[in-house]
Amino acid sequence: MDSKKRPINFLNYSVLKRFLQSPFYPRIFQWITVLVFGVIMVETLAGPTNVGVNFGSAATWVLWWPLIPFFFFLLGRFWCGICPFAWVSDLTQKLFGANLKVPKFIRKYGLWIIDITFILITWSDHIWGIVESPRGSGTLLLLILGGVMVSALLFERRTWCRYLCFLGSLSGNYSRSGMLELRADKDTCKTCKTRDCYKGGSKAPGCPMFEFPMAMENNANCNLCGNCIKNCPHDSIRLTPRKPTSEFWSMTRAHFEESFLAIVIVGIVFVQNITMLDFYPSFLKWTEQTLGIANQDIAFTILFLIAMATPVSLLFAATAISKRFTGETLRNAFARFGYAVIPLDLASHMAHNLFHLLAEGKDTYYTFMGLFGVHLEGSSSFVSDPIIQVMQYFLVIAGTLGSLYTAYRIARTNYGLSKALAVSLPYLAVILLFGVLNFLTFTVRMSMRM
Repeated sequence: MDSKKRPINFLNYSVLKRFLQSPFYPRIFQWITVLVFGVIMVETLAGPTNVGVNFGSAATWVLWWPLIPFFFFLLGRFWCGICPFAWVSDLTQKLFGANLKVPKFIRKYGLWIIDITFILITWSDHIWGIVESPRGSGTLLLLILGGVMVSALLFERRTWCRYLCFLGSLSGNYSRSGMLELRADKDTCKTCKTRDCYKGGSKAPGCPMFEFPMAMENNANCNLCGNCIKNCPHDSIRLTPRKPTSEFWSMTRAHFEESFLAIVIVGIVFVQNITMLDFYPSFLKWTEQTLGIANQDIAFTILFLIAMATPVSLLFAATAISKRFTGETLRNAFARFGYAVIPLDLASHMAHNLFHLLAEGKDTYYTFMGLFGVHLEGSSSFVSDPIIQVMQYFLVIAGTLGSLYTAYRIARTNYGLSKALAVSLPYLAVILLFGVLNFLTFTVRMSMRM
């Protein structure tokens, strides 16, 4: 390959490479996140019950959760590499782990388990108000911690992170849109006899996510833990920037479960937006009256199911129209093009959380100072609502354009330039509809979390 066309390899920078190969990476970041999340769990489980003065709730839902999708876009699954639960998993496994092989059922159906869990947690938040309750947030974190520890006690490596973590699946989907990738030089790897990157070596354990760098073609299960960088004896690993969304049209394997989650998230993000708008209570009441239901939880559940089913149905309809030009099965085509909505998912998620980060961000500082008995009051926002709104518009438009381009490139890569427009047109129409609906939700100011 012409050296001028070869992407930048960040590992050519000796300072960064030495840091990633050192025992301090990713431990130094994990120590920080373990400390912070330890405080968060104590606060949410034993601190003030008023969400407005609870540091644990503010740090989780006003700071960490809004920042997470930006991490995924810029750095892939880097968060998963420094996650405190991953540290707990490693420690539990080292001390007490049975290191059993992952059951075939979990390997085969783990993604479906994750999909169902993610949907149930989102639904539960609206029914029982997990985010609005410090105890609810603490209980959720405690349940996750329990799942992590049980998994680490029984199974090898980070089985929870790879097969069972709902945030891991979300980050796996979102990081595919991202600007950073870790890959191995296949020509170099062909001559390797040790496979230390996967098996582990004297410098670090093997890949905790069960990945073999030579065979990786996506970011879904790489958490940038650095183990392969430490272990590779041939300097084969590359850490390079790339065009956002480019992974979707270059991959050879599409998974129906991943595409299904991506489409469902379209509806979930839309619901999250709608429920935080001023007209939502009256709309929910109208739904109850129209359906003859005297229970708002049931009314919401019906709306929630409709919101998830509608984008899935629309994409299936687009697939049914498009497949006339491809001859592919409905399932395979749906799986292939479902990834195209991920850029819009990610952008809409960013736009939604950007409001909480910028309009309520100072609450994290106020509640933190409250831990030391310092009572502070004042505006919780960093910037004005109109500025936030413009930023939200920009993100949704960028995400829509990214998804439109991705759908077209998937069609062009798999079916050729002559068929690309005809194959992608039904998907382009559906994606544009999703983008317009998301854009409209941000024309109305959302309510605060704190």
